[in-house]
Amino acid sequence: MTKFDKSKLPSRHTSIGPSSAPHRSYYYAMGMTKKQINQPFVGVVSTWNESAPCNITLRRQAQAVKKGVLDAEGTPREFTTITVTDGIAMGHQGMKASLASREAIADSIELSVRGHSYDSLVGLAGCDKALPGVMMAMLRLNIPSVFIYGGSILPGRYKGKDITVQDVFEAVGNFSGGTITENELEDIEKVACPSAGSCGGQFTANTMACVSEAIGLALPNSTMAPAPYESRDDYAYNAGKIVMECIKNKIRPRDIVTLDSLENAARAVAASGGSTNAALHLPAMANEAGIKFDLFDVADIFKSTPYIADLKPGGNYVAKDLYEAGGVPVLLKALAEGGHLNMNCLTVTGKTLKENLENIIFPNNQKVIRNINNPITKTGGVVGLKGNIAKEGAIVKVAGMTRLVHKGPARVFDSEEAAYEAVQNKNYKEGDVIVIRYEGPKGGPGMREMLATTSAIYGQGMGDKVALITDGRFSGATRGFCIGHVGPEAAVGGNIALIHDGDEIFIDANNGILEVDVSEEELISRKKQWKPKKHDYQSGDLWKYSQLVGPALNGAVTHPGANKEKFCYADI
Repeated sequence: MTKFDKSKLPSRHTSIGPSSAPHRSYYYAMGMTKKQINQPFVGVVSTWNESAPCNITLRRQAQAVKKGVLDAEGTPREFTTITVTDGIAMGHQGMKASLASREAIADSIELSVRGHSYDSLVGLAGCDKALPGVMMAMLRLNIPSVFIYGGSILPGRYKGKDITVQDVFEAVGNFSGGTITENELEDIEKVACPSAGSCGGQFTANTMACVSEAIGLALPNSTMAPAPYESRDDYAYNAGKIVMECIKNKIRPRDIVTLDSLENAARAVAASGGSTNAALHLPAMANEAGIKFDLFDVADIFKSTPYIADLKPGGNYVAKDLYEAGGVPVLLKALAEGGHLNMNCLTVTGKTLKENLENIIFPNNQKVIRNINNPITKTGGVVGLKGNIAKEGAIVKVAGMTRLVHKGPARVFDSEEAAYEAVQNKNYKEGDVIVIRYEGPKGGPGMREMLATTSAIYGQGMGDKVALITDGRFSGATRGFCIGHVGPEAAVGGNIALIHDGDEIFIDANNGILEVDVSEEELISRKKQWKPKKHDYQSGDLWKYSQLVGPALNGAVTHPGANKEKFCYADI
């Protein structure tokens, strides 16, 4: 007998009663016992693969999850899904697959769980889009779930300094600018990534890892331990046990992810100087829970949150340093002491955020996280913008920046490749506003990141002398005056499509303004002359994605979300 009643769990359809005899025959074929068949089935999904170091430890950590499930009288069923690793996809056509992979990850997890009637889920992820993709699936299915981050990479060392993959991208710009040799570039690339794990700065993976704790889907302090650390296995084991408690206590993801907890997550992003990609992923997660929470909502929270964590790319430290300073709980404690968190939000522990942070003491013997009364800046490290170029908004990461206003002539490109070629050839000048368009969710398709271009600009010493705007997006490793997510995008006739070379563009990150100095009458006239640009992907998954994807304002999602569902999988 089992202490869990399967009569109301999804797996009853494949394991209970005479009609399930064919299904059970498959379980016996895999060596399962009658006792295991009568226990709740826990899907243990990881994004393990050999594509990149971000994912390479997840198979090991999944085994620890399975042991935790077994010891808590559950039956784990392991499966995997894809990732697209941005660091490898960056700077070429492969980046078009990146954001689309978030949807593929969520969709494939949904289909596997539905097809096999699993009762709960533990999800392990490493690369950027895998984290929100896994959490989106949890919210879509709404079965008891716990999220586990695979952990960050250890920092590399070069000439006595910690470095990350960001430094390698910028070194390419240094090389093209003639400030380093090819041998020096090779030396940097060989030492930048010395272990398994996700990129070490507060780029997208670590940003969304912070989100998973702040929003309540991950165990406290489970995210910032580097991937090689054995303590990661302890967190994974405990996740397996906790998910069984969630089944017992009927705690579901939509009980945890509410408007209040989404606001907490956005504050954690702002306070840590996190990736602008969070402004895509938080609305997408909200969509899965049936909550309205768009880019403007995220930007409003960013504006009212102090920036307190001195993390790369805008700052000095990496995830390992944050872990040694006390991890995400210390960041959240600092925010809580300043009155910036909703403390009554439920978490996977069965306790509220307030209860989880009760015994956390802010450590004063560290330099990574500032006290709330002594912020790096009084407003968040990420800022929302709006204006006649961006009626559906845009976003810029200002963490580490000192220059927040820029006015200059537009230098317009209709693809990232064209812009990158111009940068490589130094075919731009100080004061320019580089415009890269037709790289949005529909127009790309896939809303590419522009790290190769922005890093080349920075590597040439022009990072603080020009600005860049795009309907695409940026890596969490991007720094400089780089505005992304401009909407409506060029492919649907947004005003970014109507900008001409030489038009004066005004950017004010203090007051959230993004304007082109062209009259409304002139924009209307240009719109009449505008013709849609057809992208090259007229078949396959990227075509399908371009047909379904919505605007960046709402998270670039591909389905209506929980508001339109007739019934929830968890209730089958």
